[in-house]
Formats: sequence, C-alpha cells, structure tokens
Amino acid sequence: MNIQDKDKKYLGREGAVRSLVVRKAKGVYLYSDQNKKYIDFFAGWCVGNVGWNPGEIVKQIKKFDGPNYVSPGYYYRGWTDLAEILAKISPGKLIKSFRATGGTEAVEIALQAAMSHTKRSKFISIEGSYHGHSIGAMSVGASDFRTWYSNLLPGCHKIRTPLNKKAAREVEKLLSKRDIAAFISEPIVCNLAVEIATKEFFKIVQAACKKYGTLFIADEVATGFGRTGKLFACEHYDIKPDIMTIAKGATGGFGALGATLMTSEVAKSFEFDFSFYSTFGWHPLNVEATIANIRYFLKHKEKLLNNANKLGKYFEKRLNAMKFKVNPEIRAKGLAIGLEFRKAGYPSKIINKCLSKGLLVANAGSTNIIMFPPLNLNLQTARQGLDIFESCL
Repeated sequence: MNIQDKDKKYLGREGAVRSLVVRKAKGVYLYSDQNKKYIDFFAGWCVGNVGWNPGEIVKQIKKFDGPNYVSPGYYYRGWTDLAEILAKISPGKLIKSFRATGGTEAVEIALQAAMSHTKRSKFISIEGSYHGHSIGAMSVGASDFRTWYSNLLPGCHKIRTPLNKKAAREVEKLLSKRDIAAFISEPIVCNLAVEIATKEFFKIVQAACKKYGTLFIADEVATGFGRTGKLFACEHYDIKPDIMTIAKGATGGFGALGATLMTSEVAKSFEFDFSFYSTFGWHPLNVEATIANIRYFLKHKEKLLNNANKLGKYFEKRLNAMKFKVNPEIRAKGLAIGLEFRKAGYPSKIINKCLSKGLLVANAGSTNIIMFPPLNLNLQTARQGLDIFESCL
C-alpha cells in the first residue's frame, strides 16, 4: 500500500491533501520522496521564518541533555530562561508567559485570562479571521464555524473589513456597553490574505479598550518574529497589548510550542482566580529548540528584517506587473503577501500549477493566494519563484 492510500485509510484530515510527499527540508526548499526540489513560498504558514534547519540552530539543539519531561508543578530553568527572553523582546508591558503547546492553546489561554480578569464573557474579533480550532478560538474566528458548531461561545461580535475609521467606530460603540472582555485580532490579518488595517483603526480601538475596561489581545502566532518586517506586527501600529499570543515562528518548526504573554496585572488575576493547565506545554526539548531559534533570530535580526522589507516590495512590484485572467487586489507587509480575487476557483488552479512546476504557495479560502516565504530568501530565488508563479497564470 502506498503512502497516499495509507494516509487515506489511517489519518484523519480536515480537507484535501496536496500531492507532495515531503522527505526533507533545507533552507528555502522542500524535497519530495522523489528528490524533486520545491521553492517554499509558504514556510508552513509562517513557521519557517529563518528557513529550514539552519546549522547553527541544529548544532545547539543537539547539545541538549536535559530531562525528557518536567511536571508543571516543578521549577525548570529552561522555562524561566525562555519566559525572560520573551518578556524582554515583547511590546508594551508584557511580562508573564503562560505555557502552551501551540497557537490554538495560546489563544484559549488568552480568552480565559480575559474573562477571568474582566469578569466579562463577550469578545470582539474580525470577521473571517482565524485564531485556532478549539471551541473558544473558533468562537472568535470566522462566523462560518457556527454552521458546523451551533453551540460556540455566545456574545462574540465580528467586525467586517476594511479595517478603517468606520470599522473602529463600530468597535468603539460595542465597547461602550462595558460588557466586552477582550478585543482580539492579528495586527496584520494573515488569514484574510494579509488584510492591513489603517493606523487610525488601531489607534481608536486601543484607546476605546482602555476607556471601557476591555483587554486588547494581539494574536501574533503567525505575524510574530519578523513576518511583517517588524519583530512583532504590533510595532506597525504602536500597539501595547494586554495579552499577546505567539507560536509558529518562535520555534522555526523545531518543536511544538506556544506562549500567552500578559501584563503583570492581568497575570495576577489569572493566577489567583484560575490557572490554565497544560501537560505538555513547553516540553523541555521544545524549549531548548525555541530558545536556540529565537537567539538565532535576534542575532541576525537586522539582516532578516531588512531583507523581509526589501523583498516584500519586490514581490509587490512583480505581482502588480503580472497579467492575471482575474485581476487580484495585492497586499504586502514585509514577507506577508496576499492576493485577493473576486472569482472563486481561479486561485486553486494557479496553486496546483505552481506545485507541478516546483513552487509552493497556498490559500486561505477559495478567493485568495497567500505567500509567506522564509525571511532569508535571496533575490535570485525570489525571482525564480515568481517566474514560475507568472508562468502559471
């Protein structure tokens, strides 16, 4: 039985599978079981921000000789070391980290912390957004989730794009009722093909949150660690969140790990009223990998961010010059790049053609294409990948 048939028989999946059997990953490439090389303009949805398997990080991970598990009730130096690093690099007054296994769990912790701190149970988020697949995370995600699960959390308001002054005033009006626990959003909404808010939107929303006692949750699971040309996407808008979630790019794919960072005020109420429990949150080996990955990123931070901003402009210029059968709206912030089409179906045809020609791009719905290349992608490979993309239109 081949791998495709075994996969179909034994592995539960949420949808269709791309016809690629991954054997290894190195740099900005994935390799198939037939040793075909693919330029990776996807990076596991913002996981491989520094490319796959940098030797410097691999070398550090191999030195690990710690425990294979630590019970949450004990002290472990790796936990405090990682939490200290995160506190020092995070925006605003975020100081305390709560352990999670990934982005969904990090968001779940954030929602529960917001309810515990404010003694409220309602939320505001962006329509069509994605924050994970737990019941809580789906409740603040796209309304489409409610067609599958009618018993998601009540009182979850959704704001439609574009994220401008008008949308911000709608948020402000909802907040004025003083019953919203938290506003949650990615600073740059990757799942909506890189929806970019106006600076006025977040200025109004952040001020209204403070005025009406609502917490601001910044979901940086996908946007964190350089994806948008800043260490955190919050920096584009001078957002000082009360809670922030991270995962994906923090680990570089070397381990499963997420974190929910909070101000000391929010963390204090959460710790005493209720505390989240995660059996495998911050597994020791994953912590070692995450610390190695973050230190590598910080060491090369200036070069990575400069490259992301420079190449982002190149992608935007090239894409705008291409001739599509259906013209898209093209949005880019750093190396978060989205193409939004008015016609469903056309994007998937392009994606499949790219796959057959050795280029990996993806979609977040039937009307868009997204590109999240590694931040250390060079111009020559970027040009080669975009040449393939253009040939598939």
